[in-house]
Amino acid sequence: MKILFLTDNFPPEVNAPATRTYEHCLEWALQGAEVTIITCHPNFPHGKIYNGYKNKLYHVEYLDGIKVIRIWTYMTANQGFFKRIVDYLSYAFMAFFVGLFQKFDIIVATSPQFFTTWTGYALSKCKRKPWIFELRDIWPESLRTVGAVKHEKLINFLEKIELGLYRSSNKIIAVTDAFKENLITRGIDSTKITVVTNGSNNELFNVCSKNEELINSLKLENKFIVGYIGTHGMAHSLCFIVKAISKIKDPSIHFLFIGDGAIKKEMIELSNSLNLKNITFMNPIPKDKVPLYLSICDISLAPLKNNSNFKTVIPSKIFEAAAMGKPTLLGVEGEAQNILEKYGAGVCFKPENEKDFIIKLQEIKEEKKYITCQDGCKKLAKDYDRKRLAQKMLLIIQDILGVSFCK
Repeated sequence: MKILFLTDNFPPEVNAPATRTYEHCLEWALQGAEVTIITCHPNFPHGKIYNGYKNKLYHVEYLDGIKVIRIWTYMTANQGFFKRIVDYLSYAFMAFFVGLFQKFDIIVATSPQFFTTWTGYALSKCKRKPWIFELRDIWPESLRTVGAVKHEKLINFLEKIELGLYRSSNKIIAVTDAFKENLITRGIDSTKITVVTNGSNNELFNVCSKNEELINSLKLENKFIVGYIGTHGMAHSLCFIVKAISKIKDPSIHFLFIGDGAIKKEMIELSNSLNLKNITFMNPIPKDKVPLYLSICDISLAPLKNNSNFKTVIPSKIFEAAAMGKPTLLGVEGEAQNILEKYGAGVCFKPENEKDFIIKLQEIKEEKKYITCQDGCKKLAKDYDRKRLAQKMLLIIQDILGVSFCK
């Protein structure tokens, strides 16, 4: 069984899409599938090529049994709408051209970014192969949510294309139940939609002692560390967090932000203007180092903007934190809140509500509540193990192809 996977994010990039794709494809390869990835040369989020790579027209490498084809794309930082569109389109066209010369039985195209699924559709028609639309965000609606696009006519036009792509696909894999419900209310057949949520690699992320050497190197001894590890993007409401930090009176609480993105510079400038001493910023770290840094955190922070559209989003970092026994302080309503509260694996605050944020931070810091949340983390991590979720998606692929096993 030959699977062609289209994604513009893949390791060594460390964002959530890259991690999900790699861990799913790794499991499929271990089960005997032949997996080919068409992706960019690593450059996210700054649009700058990583050390050891060149933005070549075409390059093939093998990663843990996965064939990875890297193609030339126009590269730009993860900010500025029109340059990013050119970036996305360059990937879509190059992936289509290269995909024409690949042998495969089925295509999986992941969105966002949206134009990846255009390529999946086009290759499906040209090669007469089935294709799966993996839906990780409702795009282009998310553009409206973060204010990236003000032109309603453009968004409405793109939404018509979006619906057409859903209908043309052989299967839609949504990462949340809310995404599935969104599509159903817009006329998409419920029988072609299956939910495969995000999860955690429980072999990489597991409960361990705090790394005291790392704590000492960061001068965070005797601190209650609130960690945010991931993209510092427009949707994450991190400037709100920085402003709220200035109102926290407890000197034992310290915030650790690791990663990069469109608003990282603005966050640092805001922190400096407020003269904050209880906040540390770090550059992105490799995925295999995330457990080390997460080990020193007492809780994981996962906020988003206060917008009803984000009620459908489940931040993947809550699963990795749970696997390490780290409760989440969640600033998201909707499905993510339901999951966290069902398992008792953290505490939720009202998005962009400063008073509630500070109250809930103090609540989760209390020993009795903290221990209860840690117990909830164990249960959540067990139910959202990435291996099990990857196997669920593989069974869907096998069902479409009419095969019962890979090997």
